[in-house]
Amino acid sequence: MKFGISTFVTDEGIDPAELGEAAELRGFDALFLAEHSHIPTSRKTPYPGGGDLPRHYYRTLDPFVCLTAAAVSTRHLLLGTGIALMIQRDPIHTAKETASLDRVSGGRAILGVGAGWNREEMRNHGTDPGNRGALMDERIRAIRALWTQEEAEFHGDHVDIDSSYCWPKPVQSPHPPIYVGGESERSVERVAEYGGGWLPRSGAENLAEQIEHVRERAGWRVPVTLYAAADDPAAVEQHAHAGVDRILFYLPTEPRDTTLRYLDQFAESARKSQR
Repeated sequence: MKFGISTFVTDEGIDPAELGEAAELRGFDALFLAEHSHIPTSRKTPYPGGGDLPRHYYRTLDPFVCLTAAAVSTRHLLLGTGIALMIQRDPIHTAKETASLDRVSGGRAILGVGAGWNREEMRNHGTDPGNRGALMDERIRAIRALWTQEEAEFHGDHVDIDSSYCWPKPVQSPHPPIYVGGESERSVERVAEYGGGWLPRSGAENLAEQIEHVRERAGWRVPVTLYAAADDPAAVEQHAHAGVDRILFYLPTEPRDTTLRYLDQFAESARKSQR
């Protein structure tokens, strides 16, 4: 079992370079950062967690910038988006950002992807929420083409890119792993089509059965990284038996000193679970 950190980096929390360094120093193997471009004030879409939307959603820094800062201060830490909201992202820019991160980190980038939940946020990016699944799929396919083809092009219903040169190419071959977020049947199909890993959320029901289904559908032993897990020894043991490969402890967005105490606590829990 491997252990990493998932969190929101904001202007009110620890610096991302120090966060990456502190996580690696304590033995964590991965850092996954969340994304929200902005939060429309209308707040018509209910927060999936219930109640008011937490403050850190409003103040999230760009994950690729933060992961680059963490890359500079670390040597081995894997650097993932958890998740990049692909239905709000230009595929050409995203291909270049991810490949650039992979380059400056020496091949440590992971592109965690999902469709998101905030419909007003989507609409501000020109996305029809009703088409978000098909749009996300085409953007991922286009990104893979831009990563792997010297003269790349893509023509779909939602994405149209003429034959182009897009550099840099990623360090990892054939490209950085794409971890698919979500627990729906369509998410399972995405893992089978283009996923290099599955990124279910902590609290997903019948996790062991779902993991078995994902791997059977994909036809190979898909790596499973559990997103935003609680620091609960009993739950960690259950996740291990279910077939989870990596647990990402959920790190609350707090000032530096509090964050470091949380990391110490999580690191001790990880050590105990491996004895």
